[in-house]
Amino acid sequence: MSNVDDLRGCGTALVTPFQADGSLDLAAYRRLVSWQIEEGIDFLVPCGTTGESVTLDDEEYSAVVGACVEAAAGAVAVVAGAGSNDTAKAARLSRLAEAAGADALLSVSPYYNRPTQEGMVQHFQEIARHTSLPMIVYNVPGRTGTNILPDTQLRLAELPSVLGVKEASGSLAQIMEVLARRPGRYRLYSGDDNLAFAFAALGGEGLISVASNVIPGPMSRMLRRLREGRLEEARALHYRYLDLMNLNFVESNPIPVKYALHRLGRLEHRYRLPLCPMSPANQKRMDAELDRLELVTA
Repeated sequence: MSNVDDLRGCGTALVTPFQADGSLDLAAYRRLVSWQIEEGIDFLVPCGTTGESVTLDDEEYSAVVGACVEAAAGAVAVVAGAGSNDTAKAARLSRLAEAAGADALLSVSPYYNRPTQEGMVQHFQEIARHTSLPMIVYNVPGRTGTNILPDTQLRLAELPSVLGVKEASGSLAQIMEVLARRPGRYRLYSGDDNLAFAFAALGGEGLISVASNVIPGPMSRMLRRLREGRLEEARALHYRYLDLMNLNFVESNPIPVKYALHRLGRLEHRYRLPLCPMSPANQKRMDAELDRLELVTA
């Protein structure tokens, strides 16, 4: 098991490849994981939103997490997405992730049913009762409909099993408030690629990235350069890849990033409904950006 006590840098929110019949393509998945590690990624996050986790049944979920753990072979930590708006299901997924060998959990706040701040605290407390794995809480109001407010995050920071938060509120004001008030052990990870540079400069520990599916080396280097105090180099990487970061959200994630990986020859751009292939107009936009960055080889 990899050490998660000092989890920092860039972690990839991995896509889940599918075959033509809709089944898992675990061979392509293992190749993707191996390439990520070769490129210098700091940790891996299977079965998050980018991994279309809500379309996976329990058997598929265990297979994907297990394949990631197997392919990583202890080289980097595996932080398995294990969230749900059903607390009992989130607890069950957490147990499955632990059984599959994950090192930690990424647990999104309940979506659609929109719990109160107290309800969110009780949700994560209940999950912690069912697993020994450390947990990163995931705050993404744009998808869940609720925001884990700073005071609530500080309550969650008191739970021994909570490592920190993947913060995707998009609010630098909120991020700075949590950074200023947090206990020393509570870590913050950006959930937005385009804010990762600013986030790290403000004191955040890292990023859980969509773009690093396609550019694991540059995204990892950007954060590494910031930690080393090489600000100009980090800023140059940020602006070089900023348009690609933004294009990954021109349609619902992971539609664009799967198309980009298809163009790179890493996997086929197949999805499970209700997600569907990228529009031709946006494919052209992605093609132009990948060509500008010289990411597609013959």
